[in-house]
Amino acid sequence: MACLQTLTKSFTGWVVFCCCCCLPLLLTSPLPPKGAGLASTTHHACKLRKMNFQQPYIRNRTYTLAKMARASDHDTDNRLIGQQIFVNVKENNRCYMMKRIVEIVVEDVLLTEVKDRYPYVEEVAQFLASLTSELSRCKFSGHRENVEKNLEEMKNKMKQLGENGKNKAIGELDLLFDYMENACTDAPKKGGNRKKN
Repeated sequence: MACLQTLTKSFTGWVVFCCCCCLPLLLTSPLPPKGAGLASTTHHACKLRKMNFQQPYIRNRTYTLAKMARASDHDTDNRLIGQQIFVNVKENNRCYMMKRIVEIVVEDVLLTEVKDRYPYVEEVAQFLASLTSELSRCKFSGHRENVEKNLEEMKNKMKQLGENGKNKAIGELDLLFDYMENACTDAPKKGGNRKKN
């Protein structure tokens, strides 16, 4: 019983202390600007570690696969992945844009019947899927219309090209790799400058 009374007195003392000392401090501390916490969370959620792209094995597999597919692509007039994908897309939404493009390429291209035509497809698809999984909390900020419009244009172009559209997407995996690295890491900007073949 004496132990219970001591605990009750201690608990009451802590409640009084918190109400008298801590509560005024909390009430008078300045609040962060509206939306500041959300912006930093979204920004952080749209970042990948540079080391994801520094694995020579997967980089070589991706580039080799792209080179093999380009050898049978005779369409030099069209490009699926290029600067046009970022038209009217703010820089802070570019990683989100790349995440969406990678999801499309993995689901609509790499995990289809083409995986039987080329080596390394499943390894590259698994790697790219792991990146989009890491970016699962990456969301767009602001108006989404331009992002959706550019994605739709890319999908439509790929569909119009038919079977060659899938081949072209595989042939541009090196560009996809570089664009994602540039958009989603704090890496020095490089890549994405390969000429049309």
